[in-house]
Amino acid sequence: MGSETCPPQLPVIDFSNLEGNWKSVKSQVYEAVAEYGCFEAKVFDDKVPLELRKAIFGALEELFDLPLEKKKLSVSRLRFHGYVGHNNPMMPLFESIGIDDADNFDKVNHMTNIWWPQGNPSLSKTVHSYTEKLSEFDQVVRKMILESLGLEKYMEEHINSTNSLIRFNKFESPQTSDTKLGLTAHTDANFVTILYTNQVGGLQFMTKDEKWISYKPSPDTFVVLVGDSFHAWSNGRLHSPFHRVMMSGNEAKYTILSCSIPNKGYIIKAPEELVDEEHPLLYKPFDHFEYIDYRTTENVQTDKFHLRTFCVDPVVIGTKLGREDHGSISRNCDLESAGTSDARTNLQIRLGGQEGQMLVV
Repeated sequence: MGSETCPPQLPVIDFSNLEGNWKSVKSQVYEAVAEYGCFEAKVFDDKVPLELRKAIFGALEELFDLPLEKKKLSVSRLRFHGYVGHNNPMMPLFESIGIDDADNFDKVNHMTNIWWPQGNPSLSKTVHSYTEKLSEFDQVVRKMILESLGLEKYMEEHINSTNSLIRFNKFESPQTSDTKLGLTAHTDANFVTILYTNQVGGLQFMTKDEKWISYKPSPDTFVVLVGDSFHAWSNGRLHSPFHRVMMSGNEAKYTILSCSIPNKGYIIKAPEELVDEEHPLLYKPFDHFEYIDYRTTENVQTDKFHLRTFCVDPVVIGTKLGREDHGSISRNCDLESAGTSDARTNLQIRLGGQEGQMLVV
């Protein structure tokens, strides 16, 4: 009898006893983000209490139950950081609401008072408390990664260079056993995303050898994933994985994303310690928000190689963004290292060939 090959799974890392296992957990974290770009993190009640995890889903459902005109009041200076509705025929199941600087109670309460003019202090407190807890966990993960790279001296700068975005996502049930697209395959643009979801499946991650891993939701685990900014900052040592949502069945899927976003004006630059003859510079310094502008330009929405394209052809970048000075965001590489057109086409097929807007954080 032939042996059966088990489907790939995300690494699962237990954070319940960091005091006694810091080195071991740190090693597991770095191995996971270098190879997969993501992992499942087992939570611990003293850090992210179960009551808070339940309360945040209650807040999420309360928010999505608001009338559409109320939800549209969530606006942001950054594209896709506010309300994103059912206006994309390629992703008709997807709806999302974001709050910038959600670790700042006044910012959260201000947004809550826009949705509920009479106030909703319970929701404000829940969202702020949840964001604070997840921001602390984000810092633990980043500290482990920087220690693994031997770059502890950059920790304070790294933490101070980011702010917290929280996004609430809802995927309507397709009411069919057939699989429907919930969210197109994409990479995140930010440093780190920590995702928590209800018990409805559908979230998938692509491995380096282009196989899809399906995440099986658990109330006791978060998913931690690396974004393009951290990938570039690490000079390619950390992997930024493609991921998507594929829906089926009769239940809606809810997810909460806690994201560490580079501050406006912060330049993504690999530390000199990560650049040598064996590891030549992959990405010249670039502005995170210019990169987001590029990703959300209409005629590059279907480009699954945003970061590579953005850094390979500075002339195209300057033209698309209407800037003349674009030398600071070019990449020190050639077209071959960015992938041939055939390779891009093949990966496009494996990604599903979906077109349409991507959620950018």
